[in-house]
Amino acid sequence: MSVAGFLAYSGLAMARNRSRTAVAIATEQDVLTELFAMRRQLGWAGSNLNQAAKILNSGGDVPHLAQVMADVHRAADAVRSAADKVANRQSDEAP
Repeated sequence: MSVAGFLAYSGLAMARNRSRTAVAIATEQDVLTELFAMRRQLGWAGSNLNQAAKILNSGGDVPHLAQVMADVHRAADAVRSAADKVANRQSDEAP
């Protein structure tokens, strides 16, 4: 989300719900920023996993595959948690 988009979104959100504080809106932007960062990291991890699969399919060895998979699972769990936070906030705001 661009800065202008965030400002527009925040302004509309405040108009709908005047009880929200600037801290709540800032926290929401932090969560969205983190989600986008994690999405990029998961994309990189997916690319690395494709490379590992190519090596394994050609008879090679990937010595740290278990650690990589654990890292990917941890990142996916973090994305899921952050997305749940955003979804819960949106459902709390719904009429």
